[in-house]
Amino acid sequence: MHNRILIIGTSGQVGWELCQCMPPLGEMIGADRQQLKLANYAIDLANPDSIRSVIRQIKPNIIINAAAYTAVDKAETEAELAHKINGVAPGILAEVCLELDALLVHYSTDYVFNGQQNRAYVEEDAVNPIGVYGRTKLAGEQAVSAVGGKYLILRTAWVYGLHGKNFLLTMQHLATERKELKVVSDQIGSPTWSRMIAQATSHIIAKLDSPFYQANIEELAGLYHITCGGETSWYQFAKNIVALSDKQPTVLPIKTVDYPTPAKRPAYSVLSNKKLVNTFGINLPHWEQALNLCLS
Repeated sequence: MHNRILIIGTSGQVGWELCQCMPPLGEMIGADRQQLKLANYAIDLANPDSIRSVIRQIKPNIIINAAAYTAVDKAETEAELAHKINGVAPGILAEVCLELDALLVHYSTDYVFNGQQNRAYVEEDAVNPIGVYGRTKLAGEQAVSAVGGKYLILRTAWVYGLHGKNFLLTMQHLATERKELKVVSDQIGSPTWSRMIAQATSHIIAKLDSPFYQANIEELAGLYHITCGGETSWYQFAKNIVALSDKQPTVLPIKTVDYPTPAKRPAYSVLSNKKLVNTFGINLPHWEQALNLCLS
């Protein structure tokens, strides 16, 4: 079938990568806060009318929402804006998708969990976000699933890449300026390269399109975890980044209490990808392997 694929958030880490790997699957249309190189349309996710009018104009049969309010600390003081973009907009996207009989792919976060567990979180585990960002992202998940229809919510974690703003680029920049980097060592997660998320998403869509794939999207609709394999701390992640960089400052471990931030973060937010593997046969590489690929 001929797909019209609308990617929202083309200037972000995952959105940029989606623009590179989606074209073989159909006609690709980009939308972002303003019309830029990869965005044919301007869309304001804080404005429900803007969302509805842009999508009705394009009439896509697949929408991938890679846009979000992601400034975790700033969200503590901009809760209303974060809620409009992360909490309300996904529900409106789901409503318009239902109207158009389109598939919605929406990304969420490990920050919907409180981080008190010591084993990888599965999709059925109780959610209990400890900050505004996590709460607004959870509201978005709930809004999408309340509308129903054809949707996939893909929860990911610790996203980095060579575009946008992220931990990798921050560490690379600081490595050129400082002799010593102090990085939190008691928060554990799974660093996930944005390209792996985009490629996995394109594989899922290709599978759903395939005449050889028996299950239909209504049966598969729901929530899936999608991260690179393994687990590590921000400190170890930073050490690996620095080891693969030109400049190599000393990286020192510190505790979360020694680096106070406006928003609390989960201490342990590793996600289990078993459901993704069992349903779609997709398994992302180990985080160290993905980082090596990204930086080569």
